[in-house]
Amino acid sequence: MEQDSFVADRTLIDALETLSQPVPCFESHILFNQGDPPSGLFILISGEAVLTLKAPSGRIVMCLHAEAGSLLGLPGIVGNESYTMTALAREGSEVRSVTRSDFEDLIRTKPSLYPAVLTVLAAEVRAARHALSGF
Repeated sequence: MEQDSFVADRTLIDALETLSQPVPCFESHILFNQGDPPSGLFILISGEAVLTLKAPSGRIVMCLHAEAGSLLGLPGIVGNESYTMTALAREGSEVRSVTRSDFEDLIRTKPSLYPAVLTVLAAEVRAARHALSGF
């Protein structure tokens, strides 16, 4: 997957940051697990995160890297479905979280942000399809 597949428009990041809370990452920290119900999304301010997708057998079938400016967990929040991957923020990363209800309220009050959300989702789908095409 292309590294910038999770990167969002600065306007969307700025709006989300005003609603966010810090997530301590003094050591590597799991942000969410594959199969968990979506509780929120995460903004990777600095550092790196690794996302993995496991097959039912437990074998990792895809491993992706996210860079600063990335939104993680967005498909789960928008689609109201379990997280499809596990996200691990690397030690020293600066991460902020936004609750699902705060995200939904923001989009409801500022629908002009929704195209930026769709842009991130579309990039993730294209990149995941490309990454999985080798299987």
